[in-house]
Amino acid sequence: VASTTAQKICTAVKTPFEIDGHDIVVSASVGIALFPSDGRDASVLLRRADTAMYRAKKKSSSYEFFEETMEASASEHLRFEGALRRALERGEFAVYFQPIAAASEGNVVGMEALVRWHHPSRGLVSPVEFIPLAEETGLIIPIGEWVLRAACKQLKTWHDAGWPKLYVTVNLSGLQLQQTNLVETVRNVLRDTGLDPHCLILEITESMLMEHVEETLLTLKALKATGVGLALDDFGTGYSSLAYLKRFPVDVLKIDRAFIQDMADNADDVSIVQGIIALAHSLRLKVVAEGVETSKQHSYLVSLNCNLIQGYLLSQPVPAEIFEANFNTGHWRLERPAHVQE
Repeated sequence: VASTTAQKICTAVKTPFEIDGHDIVVSASVGIALFPSDGRDASVLLRRADTAMYRAKKKSSSYEFFEETMEASASEHLRFEGALRRALERGEFAVYFQPIAAASEGNVVGMEALVRWHHPSRGLVSPVEFIPLAEETGLIIPIGEWVLRAACKQLKTWHDAGWPKLYVTVNLSGLQLQQTNLVETVRNVLRDTGLDPHCLILEITESMLMEHVEETLLTLKALKATGVGLALDDFGTGYSSLAYLKRFPVDVLKIDRAFIQDMADNADDVSIVQGIIALAHSLRLKVVAEGVETSKQHSYLVSLNCNLIQGYLLSQPVPAEIFEANFNTGHWRLERPAHVQE
C-alpha cells in the first residue's frame, strides 16, 4: 500500500503545469518508514522516513523504504561532512598539477590545478568522494577560492623562477559560477598574487552553460574582461548546442576522455574527435585532448591537428615539487610521432 501511494504521489507531482506561458515539470522523492517495524512513535518514524527520502534523492528514484543500514550511512555522512568542514582550516588540502603539452612539439606549456585532500586517518581521499559533498554543502565556495589562490600563487613563483610562459587552468563549479562576487574574487586573487591574468584559464562544463543562461553569459563576459581565458571542459558529453558555443566567450575546448580512450580501435571516435577539432578551429578555439594515455592516441591527435594534450602519457597529477623537478629536467617532453616528423 505504501509503495502504491508513493508512486501515485510521484506521478501526480510530475504532471506539467504552466507559469507565464512556460511548461514547468518537477519531480518528487518519497521516503517511507513503517509502523511498528521502523519505530513506534512519530518522531522516530519521521526521522527515518526523512533518511529514506534522502537516499531516494541520492539514487534519483521515486521512493525508498527505510533500512537500518541507512542510519549508519547517514552518521558516516555527517562525520565526513564535519571532517571536510575542518579540513580547510587545518591545512589538509593540497593542489596537484597535471601537465599539458603542445601535441605536435611535445613540450609542456601549462598545467591543470586539481585539489586533493590528505585526510588525517583515511589518507588521500579521492575528489570523487568529497567534491560532490562540497558542492552539496556549499563548501565548494571556500575550497574553490583556496584552490584558485594556491594555484595562482604557485604559478607566479614559477614565473619568477624563470618559467614565464607556463599557464594554469582551474576548475569552476556551478555553484561558484552563480556567486555574484565571483568576478571580484578572481580580480582579488590576481591582484594579491601578482599573476598575469593571461596565464590563468578558468574551466567550466557544458552543463553549467545551460543553467541560468543569460546570467551565466554576463558572468563569463565579465570574467573575460579581467584578462583570463575560459575553457569548456568535457566537451561532447553535455547538452550545449552550437548556437550556445558561438555565444559564450570561450577560448579552449577540452575533448572528453570518453572519445579519446578508444580512438585506436574505433573509427567513429576518430571521426567525432576530428569533427570537434575542425569545429573548434573554425571558431578560432584551441583544443585540448584529455585522457591521453598511449603514444598511438598521441599520434592520431597530432595527425588531426589537435593543439594540446593532457593525460597519463605525460603524467598523473603530482604535487608542486614533483612537477617542478620533472619540468626542470625535461622529463615530460614527448617525442613527435614518427609519421608526422618532418
